[in-house]
Amino acid sequence: MHDDNYFLIIPASGKGSRMNTSLPKQYLELDNGSTILDQSLGTLLNMRQISGCVIAIAEDDEHFAMSPFSTHDKILATTFGGSERFHSVLNALNELVKFAREDDWVLVHDAVRPCIRIKDVEQLIKMVDNHPVGGILATSIVDTLKMAKDEHIVKTIERNNLIHAQTPQMFRIGLLKRALEKAVQDKVHITDEAEAIERLGCSIKIIPSSKSNIKITHTDDLQLANYYLNKE
Repeated sequence: MHDDNYFLIIPASGKGSRMNTSLPKQYLELDNGSTILDQSLGTLLNMRQISGCVIAIAEDDEHFAMSPFSTHDKILATTFGGSERFHSVLNALNELVKFAREDDWVLVHDAVRPCIRIKDVEQLIKMVDNHPVGGILATSIVDTLKMAKDEHIVKTIERNNLIHAQTPQMFRIGLLKRALEKAVQDKVHITDEAEAIERLGCSIKIIPSSKSNIKITHTDDLQLANYYLNKE
């Protein structure tokens, strides 16, 4: 049995249409002067456990080349993103297998979660290391959930067994690659790596995470991210 290696994939080819900015949201600047993507990369690439990283960027991306992390020694390769997030992750995995073994671990992290905390990622690695499948960071749901249609409530959803899925999501490279290839083959749309793994009938471990690990989707989220980052 070899020592476990941990690699990072960041899908960063999104256009961020919901932010109403001409700049893709991962390249928007935070109060501290970093872009959202650079903030995410700075935290994760500084972790001693992470051996290397592959980033998926848009074919017409002119911004990543200007990032201080574009020449970081842990960046193994960049690749182009696909039409959906999971296509981008699969493209990145196809690059990563040139540098890693099938039974090495890969952590996939959203480019637009800049408030990720090292302690949460370390906990994920520690708790999932001996798991046969993998695990994800997640938080419990505290709000009352409603199903809505045409701006009216249809019904209340039982929240006890529901969680907010976050990233990083950590799986064996070979397993995740097979799961994503099957999703592409079956022509299904999946929204995170865990969903692809679930479709194989595998059980995934849940690791509690900080509520500050937000995904920047709307303009308000940028202010909240700055608040969390300024607190640290």
